[in-house]
Amino acid sequence: MCDTGNGSVALPRIGEKAPAFKAVTTQGEINFPADYSGSWVILFSHPADFTPVCTSEFMTFATMEDKFAQANCKLVGLSVDGLYSHIAWLRTIKEKIEYRGMKNVEVRFPLIEDITMEVARKYGMIQPGESSTKAVRAVFFIDTKGIIRAMIYYPLSLGRNFDELYRIVIALQTADAFGVAL
Repeated sequence: MCDTGNGSVALPRIGEKAPAFKAVTTQGEINFPADYSGSWVILFSHPADFTPVCTSEFMTFATMEDKFAQANCKLVGLSVDGLYSHIAWLRTIKEKIEYRGMKNVEVRFPLIEDITMEVARKYGMIQPGESSTKAVRAVFFIDTKGIIRAMIYYPLSLGRNFDELYRIVIALQTADAFGVAL
């Protein structure tokens, strides 16, 4: 990450170290990416708690968490909402929401509180023209050494394809293991 001199921040780039931060999450404090050394990580942002697309995305990620874990990949979510909002939202997901056959879904991966938008700014998740106060749907694929290997940005209005996110993790790992392009 670098300051461009005009008040904006350049996006981190593929091949660079993931910007480091400490944060409070729904699973306690984390020191990122140091706490995840040795594992792949998908760091992803969403615009706001209690919204329909964000809710369906969190339910989908939560139901796929074991599949990602089998690929040595951990999930870490972020929004600029506060911790108490996160806790209430995740409780609502577990107790009250049913979506496409998913219900009683417990989100066990950490959801970062970022009310100061410090982390969102480090990762370029606040996009001019989209919103000055909400993170776009960004996805960062970070390897076992804390290096950004891929990233995808979606506008606030568009949800993600989770099969594709899983495919990217497997493809990156396969490319590393066998020195191939996919």
